[in-house]
Amino acid sequence: MSEAEIKAESVRTVVIAGSANLAIGVAKLVAGLISGSAAMLSEAAHSVADTTTEVLLYLALRRGARPADPRHPFGYGKESYVWAFLAALFTFVVGAGFAITHGVTTILVHEHTGDYLVSYIVLVISFAIESVSLARAVQQVRRESRRWRTAPHTFLRLTADTTVKAVFLEDTAALIGLLLAGVGLGLSQLTGDELYDGLASILIGVLLLVVATILAKSNVSLLVGRAVSERLHREIESELAALPTVDRIDTLMTMLLGPDEILVAAKVDFHNDATGADIEAAAEEAERRLTERYPEIGYVFLDPTRSLPGAGGRARRH
Repeated sequence: MSEAEIKAESVRTVVIAGSANLAIGVAKLVAGLISGSAAMLSEAAHSVADTTTEVLLYLALRRGARPADPRHPFGYGKESYVWAFLAALFTFVVGAGFAITHGVTTILVHEHTGDYLVSYIVLVISFAIESVSLARAVQQVRRESRRWRTAPHTFLRLTADTTVKAVFLEDTAALIGLLLAGVGLGLSQLTGDELYDGLASILIGVLLLVVATILAKSNVSLLVGRAVSERLHREIESELAALPTVDRIDTLMTMLLGPDEILVAAKVDFHNDATGADIEAAAEEAERRLTERYPEIGYVFLDPTRSLPGAGGRARRH
C-alpha cells in the first residue's frame, strides 16, 4: 500500500467515525431529554466530544500533510500532533467533565423525569453503529500492523499515526460507555433508585478521562520528538552496518517527524582506506536501502567519524 493510500485510509476512518458519532450524539441527546437519564445525557456529551475530536483529527491529517517549505524544511508532520493533542484535551474537559458532574448531580438529586424505553432503543442502535465504526478502525490497525510486521497491540502502542489510535480507543470507549449506560438504566429501573444511573454517568466520565490521558501522553511524546521502536532501530542499524565500506555504527539517532515520516542520522566509522567517493557512494546506497525497505524514512544523514585509539573505539550512543 502506497503512502498516499495510507493517508486516504486514515482520512476515511476519521470521516466514518465522525459521521457515526454525530448521528449517535443527536439520538442520545433526544433520548436523554425524553427519559431524563443522566447516563444518556453523559453518553450524548461523550458523542459530542468524539465528534469534535474527529473534526480536530481531520484537521490534523490535512494540516500535517502539507509539503515542506523553506521555513519548515522537514514539513508539517508534527502539527498533526498539536491538533490531536487539542482533541484529547477537548475529550478530557468537555466529555469527562460533563459526565462526572452530571452523574454527581443525579446522585444528589435522585430524580428521574421520563420513560426508559426510548433510551434502550437508542442504546441498541448506537451500539450497532459504533460497532461498524470500530470494525473499520480494527481493520486498518490489523493491516498496518502486518505492514510493520508487528502485533496489533504493539502497533497501537508505538504508532506515530495518532488518528488511527484515537479512533480505535474512542470507539472502544464508546461501546463500553453504552454498556455502562445500559446497566445503569436497567438497575435504576429495577430498583427505582437513580443512584445507579448517576454512577453509570460517573464511570463514563472516568472512561473518557482514561482515553484522553492516553492520547494526550502519546501526542506530547511525539511533539517532543520520539524515536522509532527498538526493533526498527536495530533493523536500520543492521542495514547501515551491512554497507561494504562501513566498519561500525558509532551513533544512530532517529525521530518521528510525523505520522508517516522518519528522520535517520548516524555517525559512521568507515574503513580507513575509504575514499571520499567511497563514502559518497555508501551514503547514497544507505538512503536507497532504507527508503526502499521503509518508505516512511524521508531523511538519511550520515556523518563520517574517525575511530578513536583503543580496541573499542568511542562508546556507542543511542
